[in-house]
Amino acid sequence: METDALVDTLQDAGLSPYQANAYVALLELGVASATEVAEVSDVPAPRIYDVLGALEDQGYIETYEQNTLHARAHSPTDVLEDLRTRSDRFERAADEVEDRWEQPELEGNEASIVSRFRTVLERAETFVDEAAHQVLLSTTTDHFRRLRPSLEAAYDRGVSVRVSLHTERETDVDTLPDPAGVATEVRHRPLPAPFLALADRRRACFAHHPEAYDQYGVLISDRTHTFVFYWYFLTSLWEQWEPVHDDQTDGLPVEYMDIRNCARDLSALDLSEHDARLRVEGYDVDTGEERELVGTVEAIRCPVPVEPDTHVVDLVGQVTLDVRTEEGTVPVGGWGALIEDVEATRITLLSVEPDPGSEWVDAHRDRTLE
Repeated sequence: METDALVDTLQDAGLSPYQANAYVALLELGVASATEVAEVSDVPAPRIYDVLGALEDQGYIETYEQNTLHARAHSPTDVLEDLRTRSDRFERAADEVEDRWEQPELEGNEASIVSRFRTVLERAETFVDEAAHQVLLSTTTDHFRRLRPSLEAAYDRGVSVRVSLHTERETDVDTLPDPAGVATEVRHRPLPAPFLALADRRRACFAHHPEAYDQYGVLISDRTHTFVFYWYFLTSLWEQWEPVHDDQTDGLPVEYMDIRNCARDLSALDLSEHDARLRVEGYDVDTGEERELVGTVEAIRCPVPVEPDTHVVDLVGQVTLDVRTEEGTVPVGGWGALIEDVEATRITLLSVEPDPGSEWVDAHRDRTLE
């Protein structure tokens, strides 16, 4: 660093121009009289004693009498520590300014655009920490490890956690991080993919994969826009990829977070001969209040025929389960339900009577999406 630049930096660190010049001169001289320091630093002679006194008070130098006033620089240990502390404070302040500029509160905003991936990752961590029902995540193994503590805490409090891990093509499945106790189900996509996190159908974070030409992120707190990202997750990042972890046990109960998967599985049953008993957790469509009900499925209503091999994309329209409860029949819909009474966030198939056999359960459980 040039002398002028060093002087400027010391001024930024709190020294006056005269003090900075005098200190740099004394570093070069080693030990010198006050008069010599004044001559080298261009500090006016009448001011040099005050300047040296101030530098001594701040710990930069020490003075002593030897016929005339002399000065020498202290060991720079304390000075260096002070400068590095200031540097850290400046860096933290810069990060804070950037974070406050790039992380607008989403309470009153449907969507925000940010320029740094770190902002997206931090907001995703917050969304996972606050999730109550469901987390869907598309991420690399490195970012999965970063989010692991938050995912584990969500899993422990009963949140359904579904993760699509994307890696390079040649990645060995055995090298993937262990998701036990962290995720309900994990699927492996051996292709690069964007980062995507969805929480409770209300919040979403999206960012391009690292090699993308345009780097930006999207933060969303809006059910309608989040629904679009959900379908992207379902069709591109989930349905066609093989599970590598599933913590559901064999047999019943089987949990669903998407009504379409439940309807597709139940379509293999003759509901006039089998009582499929469900527990539905969700929201009252009219009031928005949480609601839970238990009953048997009377009918599946959908504009297209629902069969076991029906692709989930074919069921993009209305799917309604009429559930008979002790209070009467309740129409149950999925995400964004408008014409039903209840919007289901979690459907649990509790039992089927008469027992259709383990082959039926095993044939359909691997397609559930919580």
